[in-house]
Amino acid sequence: MLCGMSREIRPGVPFPEHLVKLAFARSGGPGGQNVNKVETKVLARLALDEIPGLSPGDVDRLREKLKSRLDAAGSLLVTSTVTRSREQNLQDALDRMCELIVWGLHRDKPRRATKPTRGSKVRRLEGKRQRSETKRGRRSTGD
Repeated sequence: MLCGMSREIRPGVPFPEHLVKLAFARSGGPGGQNVNKVETKVLARLALDEIPGLSPGDVDRLREKLKSRLDAAGSLLVTSTVTRSREQNLQDALDRMCELIVWGLHRDKPRRATKPTRGSKVRRLEGKRQRSETKRGRRSTGD
């Protein structure tokens, strides 16, 4: 993956951190009294059509592959509550958002249909013949 310290979506296309809208909330889970007073949960939103360097076709591909992670406005929504630190959750959310975009833009190689080779056909038929002979040898003669 291209995301990491450099956070690139593609070579030469940086991840647009400045376009990410952030919100913070109180996080659930363990943490004692701290969890009731500190907002460490990170909600990161990014409008897919605002990402520079992506074609409209790329945006459509992202919308299709990431549709379960889009909010009502069509923005990619990522939340993070992994740690008790707001800064670490922020970095985690941005990393995951970048990885999701890279994953969503990835195109699988199209599969080309192949035919079985002559040798594989011969081996398959020979195995069927041997199995048939084995079963024929188990039959009773009908006395």
